[in-house]
Amino acid sequence: MIDRWLRSPGAWIAALALVLALLLPGLRGIWDADEGRYTNVALQMVDSGDWLSPRRSEHTGHWTKPPLTYWAIAASVEVFGRNPWAARLPGSLAYLLCAWLAFRIARRLAPGSERVAALAFATMLVPFGAAHYITTDFLLAAVEALAMWGFVEARFGERRHARRWLALMWAGFGLAFLTKGPPGLLPLLAVFAFDALTPAAQADGSRRPRALQWWGPLLLLAVALPWYLAVVLRTPGLLDYFLGAEVVDRIASDDFDRHGGWLGWLKVYGPTLLLGTLPWTGALWRWLRAMPARVSAWRTPAARDGDRAALLLVLWVLLPLLVFCLAQSRMPLYLLPLFVPLAVIVARQRHAEERGLPRWRWLLAWAALLLALEFAAAQWPTHKDGDAWRQAIEARVQGPVGKVYAVEDMARYSLNLELGASVEKLSLLPEPQPRFSPEFDGDVAGVLLAGPDRDALWMTRQERFPDVQARLREFGYIAIPQGAPYEDRILFRVRPATD
Repeated sequence: MIDRWLRSPGAWIAALALVLALLLPGLRGIWDADEGRYTNVALQMVDSGDWLSPRRSEHTGHWTKPPLTYWAIAASVEVFGRNPWAARLPGSLAYLLCAWLAFRIARRLAPGSERVAALAFATMLVPFGAAHYITTDFLLAAVEALAMWGFVEARFGERRHARRWLALMWAGFGLAFLTKGPPGLLPLLAVFAFDALTPAAQADGSRRPRALQWWGPLLLLAVALPWYLAVVLRTPGLLDYFLGAEVVDRIASDDFDRHGGWLGWLKVYGPTLLLGTLPWTGALWRWLRAMPARVSAWRTPAARDGDRAALLLVLWVLLPLLVFCLAQSRMPLYLLPLFVPLAVIVARQRHAEERGLPRWRWLLAWAALLLALEFAAAQWPTHKDGDAWRQAIEARVQGPVGKVYAVEDMARYSLNLELGASVEKLSLLPEPQPRFSPEFDGDVAGVLLAGPDRDALWMTRQERFPDVQARLREFGYIAIPQGAPYEDRILFRVRPATD
């Protein structure tokens, strides 16, 4: 039996996905700003023992995302140690889960093509790259796909288990809300539209329960609401911040400088879909060319009922994509949850064209190219590499470094994992700060008046160093540079002038 399994295409697809997911995530250091920020918040949870309130430093909360991603990273580094591989492991596991869910969903929506669906997802450029980058989007893609699998089984699987599968759907969307808030519920647009456009009665006369059951939203709230209630009740004003800055502002304004404007969606999402679906873009293009005729045929309920699987996939991709295009905050990985239905569409298209799995030589060559690209990215010199900063600090600074202060500069939060130092961003002069998600954790005067830690390392840009020195002298302190500048930054210790 084992020999037969090893000879099966499914075993080789699983092995290929495991290699792509787990071989290289620890090859490079943590990159700032996003990877460093997410990892830093997770480590703050581990160090403080407070897994309820995300924070980026001891006194500064970090409320831009719900906690599920932070919990996953924190749990991983607790088990596997404080290293980049462990920090990226949740994303790698989410990638593998999405490939498996593409397989399961295709089994219902495109029987006979499920292996192609799993393979397509595992080898597309964007999912592979995102699996090696710490972000909330892959965990969101996984729990959204889990929820949609529940709906697919409820509507296309065995009728007697339909309500159990709907329970999985609502629980999955509860996890999605706990991962990224309201954007995690976008696939529900496809679910409700599908229910509205197709009859509940099946061809055999049986009926399927609709997705919207009275207990469904209650199950979603039971999964997601406890954390929101806990933090809102203990943090006055947080609800207004969630609804205002993190929901309304991200949708209706370009305050976050994320490709706003009328054509911003085309600049971001066009390349993401054209290049990110390689090497399967051709199958998607052929599907897209045939789509107008197919949609035209769906004008009658009977036609939609006879083509349910294709209808669901179209709604699953196009409705969230429309929302992403209309919103003024746009980033490439926002589309990552759409790659599961895109992989199933690829599988359906190839199955309709009577094309099976590609040649293994071709697949292995493409996988080798993906790994080579990941290896090249790990060798690419960048000022964002936390491991390079660790090496530079260890080569220049004598003695331990327990804290890093970045003065009017990017906070290198990656150093929490790479160097074991807490990180804070300081303004040179006191500035008014918003209560939630302020730019700075404090100011130079506040640290000096409290008495700076002797093991603290300070850094600032070279052009700002004279201003920083002058500010230190106002409070009776001097800056002692540590070795040569690195990446146009001065690394220095702060000591009382009397020393």
